[in-house]
Amino acid sequence: MKIYTKTGDKGETSVIGGVRLPKHHPRIEAYGTLDELIAWIGMLRSAEQFCVPSDELIDIQSTLMSCCTIIATHPTAKVPEGIYIEDTSRLESSIDRMESKLPKLQSFVLPGGNHSASTANIARCVCRRAERALLRLNESENTDPDVIKYLNRLSDYLFVLTRCLTYELGTEEVKWVPAKKSK
Repeated sequence: MKIYTKTGDKGETSVIGGVRLPKHHPRIEAYGTLDELIAWIGMLRSAEQFCVPSDELIDIQSTLMSCCTIIATHPTAKVPEGIYIEDTSRLESSIDRMESKLPKLQSFVLPGGNHSASTANIARCVCRRAERALLRLNESENTDPDVIKYLNRLSDYLFVLTRCLTYELGTEEVKWVPAKKSK
């Protein structure tokens, strides 16, 4: 199978169901952003850390691939067999497990600290962007509410993972202190 087909050279691509859409279509934007998120989760998997098992991150990537498939399916077509979204309860359990080891959050925190935590925070931002893209698509075409719910919970998961990675490596969590205006 050739990797290049030349069918997208004029700015269109096919979605499941055989419909061609412009590459800037909200559907393409939504699953393209999820694709980026999958890559950032892969970057997290490459980091040595002990907050979450690597298999958990692989499961998240797999669920995100299912999300991509659902979003890449035109509303007139049927989602391929075997594609479903994992229950968000697994994310919630992991969030609870990580939070039980962390100090209570007292204020907003600034991103950074160490490479792993920064990577998790970028993944969180991309997750929020994917959620916004999906919600824009949902304004014109109904989208699967389970995908929206999963992305919302995943961004919470990634925020808590960021905090866990900060504390795991003994890095200071920098609290945001608003600047005082001088008179």
